Amino acid sequence: MNVQNENEYEDLLGLWSDLESGLGIVLASPQSIQEFEQRVWQYDRWLKNLLERDADVGLYLLFQLATNSSVGYSASHSLICGVLCHLIANELKLGINERSSLVHAALTMNIAMTAMQDQLALQTDKLTALQLDAIRTHAAKGGLLLTSLEVSDALWVEIVSSHHDENSDKIELRSLPPRKRLVRILRVVDRYAAMISPRKSREGRSATESVRSIMTGNLSYNDEVGHALVRAVGLCPPGTYVRMEDSTLAVVMRRSDKPNLPHVAIVTSTNGEVLPQPRLHRTATGRPAIQAALSSSLVRLRLNHHLILQLGAYAAQQS
Repeated sequence: MNVQNENEYEDLLGLWSDLESGLGIVLASPQSIQEFEQRVWQYDRWLKNLLERDADVGLYLLFQLATNSSVGYSASHSLICGVLCHLIANELKLGINERSSLVHAALTMNIAMTAMQDQLALQTDKLTALQLDAIRTHAAKGGLLLTSLEVSDALWVEIVSSHHDENSDKIELRSLPPRKRLVRILRVVDRYAAMISPRKSREGRSATESVRSIMTGNLSYNDEVGHALVRAVGLCPPGTYVRMEDSTLAVVMRRSDKPNLPHVAIVTSTNGEVLPQPRLHRTATGRPAIQAALSSSLVRLRLNHHLILQLGAYAAQQS
């Protein structure tokens, strides 16, 4: 999908923002939602439709929303996890039923502690005993809550109930039954999304730091999901920031067929001044190379995102 002007950018950003806001309402007051399961299916179809229009633009807007959203952390985190699970499901060629159960679980995995998760994202004090207990029990309570809401998909409920279960990490992914396989995918996505998102108590990590932490963990087969994640979104996903080797700053616009060599828009000069027009650079075709991924909290620039996405559309046409 081409973003031809600022109005089209605002319209598309509004669609993602509305999706995130709607999901926030469902997660905050699930027992007041009529036909809860059907509502989650509706948001899943909305998510899928936006990604099918242009997954790179979707990722760009999603990562921008994650660091600038006025909606609570829980909804933002759930939406990012749902999108990443959708893309990984395509990468791993999961069947439609497994894909749906996985994405729905990603959207609702923290449903038993939505308000507390929003609070924790803003909290700088040490966790209380009550908060620690809520974190420890929220998966099981989430499964019970989904059952009480008459969710008919047993696999969805099982994934939520056990999404912190680590007892299958040393078994090959393909050897696991569906529940355990999908639980492991969701745990990796959950961890990655949590690391890249800023909270009051800490800055978010860069995308590459987050991937590296996942890929070099102690879990013997964790890298299977980590590799699928990198293939799906790249080492530096669209919407994230990078420093180039010539000291310019760039924002990633689109993935390329090489996960470590995306198309970027260079937005500053070598001395840090914002360029009047972002400049397209395909890192696969030559220098400057990406020197480092940056946490969004380190970038204080006001950028013309619609111009950047126009460049991205041009890069896609020329690929």
